[in-house]
Amino acid sequence: MTRSNIELGDVTPHNIKQLKKLNTVVFPVSYNEKFYIDVLEAGELAKLVYYNDIVVGAVCCRIDTSENQRRLYIMTLGCLSSYRRLGIGTVMFQHILNYAEKDGNFDSIFL
Repeated sequence: MTRSNIELGDVTPHNIKQLKKLNTVVFPVSYNEKFYIDVLEAGELAKLVYYNDIVVGAVCCRIDTSENQRRLYIMTLGCLSSYRRLGIGTVMFQHILNYAEKDGNFDSIFL
């Protein structure tokens, strides 16, 4: 298994149910409908992760502008347990770092 098999894909109305199911399996909390509506509007800040064309993870972020700062908040970053330790988390995190660097206007990134 190599990183060349890992791809990021957009979250769309056609695959949002896959994200919901993934979050149910990976995280011990339930996310409300507003979370998923916001994710659909997040663009590059919300990605599904495919391993050999199978959805195995996701990262969802939003821009936080509180306390006179512009920060990137990583709301969720997770992967199915059987696909961990394959570099999938690194790919997700690197995507977020690249986004923040390209934007160039963030004071910080936080979880």
